[in-house]
Amino acid sequence: MAKHFSHMDGGDAAAKPVTEIPVIEHAVSEDEDEPNLELEALKSSYDSENLRRVRKKRKTRRNPLLIALAIVGGGLLLLGGLFAYWLATLDHSLKMDPAEQAALVEELTSHDDEVYELLYDSNAFYVLIVGSDARSGLAGARGDVMMLCRVDPDAGTVHLVSIPRDTMITLNGNTEKINAAFAYGGAASAVNAVSKLAGVPITHFVEVGFEGVIDVVDYVGGVWVNVPEPFSGGGYYFDAGEQLLNGEQALAYARQRYAFSGGDFTRSQSQRQIVQGIIDKVLAAPPTELPGLVSALARMISTDMSAGDIASLALKFRENGVKIYSTVAPSYTLWEGDISYVGTMYNEWAELMKRVDAGMDPASTDPIPEPQASSETLGAATNGAAPRDYYDLVDEAGLTTDDIDVPQ
Repeated sequence: MAKHFSHMDGGDAAAKPVTEIPVIEHAVSEDEDEPNLELEALKSSYDSENLRRVRKKRKTRRNPLLIALAIVGGGLLLLGGLFAYWLATLDHSLKMDPAEQAALVEELTSHDDEVYELLYDSNAFYVLIVGSDARSGLAGARGDVMMLCRVDPDAGTVHLVSIPRDTMITLNGNTEKINAAFAYGGAASAVNAVSKLAGVPITHFVEVGFEGVIDVVDYVGGVWVNVPEPFSGGGYYFDAGEQLLNGEQALAYARQRYAFSGGDFTRSQSQRQIVQGIIDKVLAAPPTELPGLVSALARMISTDMSAGDIASLALKFRENGVKIYSTVAPSYTLWEGDISYVGTMYNEWAELMKRVDAGMDPASTDPIPEPQASSETLGAATNGAAPRDYYDLVDEAGLTTDDIDVPQ
């Protein structure tokens, strides 16, 4: 440590008394080899006295840098412990029933690599989002929202693909609507059904409680949507066009289908708008608000992902930016006896899934690259129960996804 000295003009200022070091005159002995006992005694007495004084000072001094480091280190350990506790609390909140969780994890990791081989070198993955009223106490509720989501953190893209809830499939040997998979077999069954329909491995699952949408939308300050046509519903009147919705309004908008000319197809579009609006608000928020946002989301969803996974993904998209694509599985309405279903347009569906898997804009007309272009797995709909010869049925259908009024 550098020493600092004060220079004073001699005699102008009172100087502090300085301990005088005794001057020891060296009395030379006739025999130089004989030690001078008087000199040695004085030196020993002086050195011991000053050594004791220095040691005493060292015992009372504190290094401010070390103290500061200790305080900071202790604070970081405390914050780290609190953060770990917070994450553990959120993780517990995010989890579902243990038995259902175990079945889900088994399904998410059960894909045959030869059948569900990743077609290109990418960190992209698929998530199934199911919206239900289960958290409001409706046991066995069917998923009113089924959305396949492809997430590519490296490319900064998210593809939201709505699966009409009345899509006609074969489930356990019977003809059912695809949302019955969730009602009968829970999350694992829903993942299995959508994975077979889309021909992709689904590695994560998110269940959204409808009532939780209110809290999250209000927490982020509302979401922007583009209402395709004016309507009344849920105690609100909505004009057509771009507008900011609060939580209650967003829930009413996401649930409405009878007021729209596009029926359930338009409702699935509204739901994607809500999801996109929440994502946009979350990614636009400053990092300091991220813990609060994750906490709000934890009250809204159940998932196999951890709170750390969700926060890390959000930070990754903040870094790279995000482009969200929104679309719906090409479908049409049909009747089987006295039951209404939604049939899949198989060829169009396969082409759409190839574009989605390649990370393309679903509306693009550019050529699909290899190896997606020649894939026989993507969009194979191996569990589809609607007729494979469907073109005449589409022409006669009361409604198709092509009839949806998509806001610009």
